[in-house]
Amino acid sequence: MQFLSLRLCKWKRRFAGYVMGLSVLSCVLAVPGAGYSEQPLVVGSDRGGFLHDRLVELENLQRNGIRVELRGRICYSTCTMFLGLPGTCVTPDTIFGFHGPSRHGRPLSALDFQYFSEVMAEFYPEPIKTWFMETGRNRIRGVHKIKGSELIRLGVLACRTA
Repeated sequence: MQFLSLRLCKWKRRFAGYVMGLSVLSCVLAVPGAGYSEQPLVVGSDRGGFLHDRLVELENLQRNGIRVELRGRICYSTCTMFLGLPGTCVTPDTIFGFHGPSRHGRPLSALDFQYFSEVMAEFYPEPIKTWFMETGRNRIRGVHKIKGSELIRLGVLACRTA
């Protein structure tokens, strides 16, 4: 889990230069407590959002040892980054939508595209990480759709049925 914190800190230093009006973010390693919170965060349908906002959310969840259950109909864009948190589980019927980084649907420079693709990929377990860097990130408009059952087949934890 400390590795996730190191990734977030590295991202904060680099990302601060990309966001107008964003002051330099402090970087404190988040070392979680002894275990996970008893109450997981249950994510319903989530279409994603801004990378910066999701990274802050991921850091808070990781620091507080909160597990995530992806149980909605869809989990698109930055929502898929929850897959990188320890203990995250998915339901077989959830549809995951992956795409590469962009600026509101517009392409980034090659350097920025590579960097932010790597930031996103760090939140995917293998073999999803490799697939994303080879294929998934190349779609900017629309998403590559993958069912939760396929992610489970690839090694992501399945959520227990209620």
